[in-house]
Amino acid sequence: MKARLRLRMSSHDAHYGGGLVDGARVLGLFGDAATELLVRADGDEGLFRAYDSIEFLAPVFAGDTLEVDGEIVSFGASSRKMRFEARKVGRARPDLGPSAAEMLAEPIVVCRATGTCVTPKDKQRLPPAGPRAPVILTAAIVGAETTRAQNPSLPLTADEIGEEARRCRAAGAAVIHLHAREPDGTPTQSGARFKEFIEAIRARTDVIIQTSTGGAVGMGIAERCQPLELAPEMATLNIASMNFGDDVFLNTRKDVEQVAAMIRERRIVAEIECYDLGHLDAARALLARNLIAAPLHFQFVLGVPGGVGASERALDAMVAELAGFPAGATWAVAAVGRHQLPMADLAIRRGGHARVGLEDNVYVDKGVLAKGSYELVERAAAFARAAGREIATPAVARRLLGLST
Repeated sequence: MKARLRLRMSSHDAHYGGGLVDGARVLGLFGDAATELLVRADGDEGLFRAYDSIEFLAPVFAGDTLEVDGEIVSFGASSRKMRFEARKVGRARPDLGPSAAEMLAEPIVVCRATGTCVTPKDKQRLPPAGPRAPVILTAAIVGAETTRAQNPSLPLTADEIGEEARRCRAAGAAVIHLHAREPDGTPTQSGARFKEFIEAIRARTDVIIQTSTGGAVGMGIAERCQPLELAPEMATLNIASMNFGDDVFLNTRKDVEQVAAMIRERRIVAEIECYDLGHLDAARALLARNLIAAPLHFQFVLGVPGGVGASERALDAMVAELAGFPAGATWAVAAVGRHQLPMADLAIRRGGHARVGLEDNVYVDKGVLAKGSYELVERAAAFARAAGREIATPAVARRLLGLST
């Protein structure tokens, strides 16, 4: 959860000669950001207990415009760990004229700090939501493109898929995002193969099974949608065509509407796959035509060549767009390659959910192959615990996602 303030320093803020502003004024702005965060998280102004660190990095003068960011990075029972940054984004130019001023091409960081605020339990009026709600971890255990040459731990057979799902559940996953393979590793959307894999998972664990309707690049819609006949609890809904690396992932408007209708007719909950900001506009069009319905669950797929990049700025823009959808929409991040774990951590701290697994990333650390998707789930679960968020069980995830029980 983040808050941002902008304020111009006036002559009344100057405390020293030359119009220099006291550093305490910047700390006061951090306190204002903290108050907003506490009100949004708890419905109470809370208390600022202490700063853990403060760094003054550049002077601030009357006439400077400051942009201040505050963020809750973890929750305790009553404590909220926060970090702050103040940047100079504009300044007066008295050397050019008595009212001359300019906005800076590159902001100047003037202060950073970390600290702890407290909202007593009896003052916390709001139910856990956003960064305080349980986090749903999804394991994408096989995918359509990862090979055993890239990671020998990739599961391909029904027994291997079932065992990997069980390990991922033990590590903290509530959802298994499922593709299917033939014994030689060829991707398939065969209903028979999916049935075999689903039965192997259900024999071992209570996870939510989310089948892919994306399949592999080049497959037709009828082929991609075969798993829907097996009545999974969830299925993916890809809502726009895009360049996908060196290929084209084709999803015409007519095909998207057909798949959305099939998912809704079968009372399956759709996970709406958004690879770019404009895909949210495509989702709005589906909502207007009653082809998708609340509660809505979005997945922001970040870092695919041809889609939006894996960055904090891109994620914030996509999350901001959800304000135009019905209340209660949930969102998760699936980032590819080296971005997977950092973006999962960021999503969890922002109040979202996260997908990890060998489908999108084969490494647990730089140069270190993951022993399986479960090891990546373990890492994501550690992020959740560090942020003070409960890890959702499948039962809790079903409630949060609006699945029938």
